[in-house]
Amino acid sequence: MAIERFPFVTVIMPIRNEAGFIERSLGAVLAQDYPADRLEVLVVDGMSTDGTREKVQAWLALYPNLRLLDNPGRIVPVGMNIGIRAAAGTVIIRVDGHTVLPPNYVSLCVRYLEETGADNVGGTMRAVGTGYLAQAIAAATSSPFGVGNSPFHYSGKAQWVDTVYLGAFRREALERAGLYDETLVRNQDYELNYRIRKAGGRIFYTPEIFACYYGRDGLASLWQQYHQYGLWKARVIARHPGSARPRHLAAPLFVAGLLGLGALAPAVPLARALLGVELASYALASLAFSVRESLRRGLGFLPALPLVFLVLHLSWGSGFLRGACGLAVGGALRRGAGATVGAPPQIAGQPATHGEGNGGTAQG
Repeated sequence: MAIERFPFVTVIMPIRNEAGFIERSLGAVLAQDYPADRLEVLVVDGMSTDGTREKVQAWLALYPNLRLLDNPGRIVPVGMNIGIRAAAGTVIIRVDGHTVLPPNYVSLCVRYLEETGADNVGGTMRAVGTGYLAQAIAAATSSPFGVGNSPFHYSGKAQWVDTVYLGAFRREALERAGLYDETLVRNQDYELNYRIRKAGGRIFYTPEIFACYYGRDGLASLWQQYHQYGLWKARVIARHPGSARPRHLAAPLFVAGLLGLGALAPAVPLARALLGVELASYALASLAFSVRESLRRGLGFLPALPLVFLVLHLSWGSGFLRGACGLAVGGALRRGAGATVGAPPQIAGQPATHGEGNGGTAQG
């Protein structure tokens, strides 16, 4: 379906506690070269407590196309759905709080929606770091070895894909798919794109579109982020088995191998041998990709990259296994208690309707 040359666009920013970055990310949205009278910006705030709301409120009088909405649920999918229901646009664009857009981002999204007929378009997530370790993390999360082969992390080729970073959606595609799943703290973007494709929609990636994502700057926070990604990916795959890709299973299988073979190694010689093969193979692959990224970004990053890769893989893999085990135990308990068949699975220790911050777009 064709869209008009300047369709009305709604940019939705689901945020929480982004006082240190909101002026930069929101400023980039408000500086778009798209006609201002055909663009509205909805900041959907998850009840921030750090001064984010006050900073946004200070801009309201300056920009008549800017609105601030409340998100009592606090998490991204709830915020996105609040924004979509309040939006006037026929094109809906998601922008997260730690993302900075180039001035032509909205214009390019509209252009590619028109040219391709896609239901959702997106581009490259350019990971950015502001210090040594943050830059090493950005390099690792832009590598197929670090985060799998989702094209939006690194590809220079325009193509049809299963998911994109952020996304510029035709509103009717969102409504046809049923909006965001509000039970998913993380991975809600991939799950939504899966439902869009199941409903007959198409998703297009082009490297001409890009956005800069300012990610984690420490290993502890990186571990927490990717452990959450893995945990919630297990839930999505349990709900939609057809959405699983080999890249989703690589880290869990690696961690499962370490745990299983490590437990057997003291008593079983074959397990010791297989564990040695697994560790040696991983070390060689990690070193090869670390050298590759260091040659692109600077040899000074070579000492840090193997450690960052290891954190990514162990955290994501252990999170996935934890999620899968939680689902299995929860399912057994529900069956034992005679729970209703088809009830949505819950992951032990994880809130279904509330939680912190921005989630779900960095890992496809």
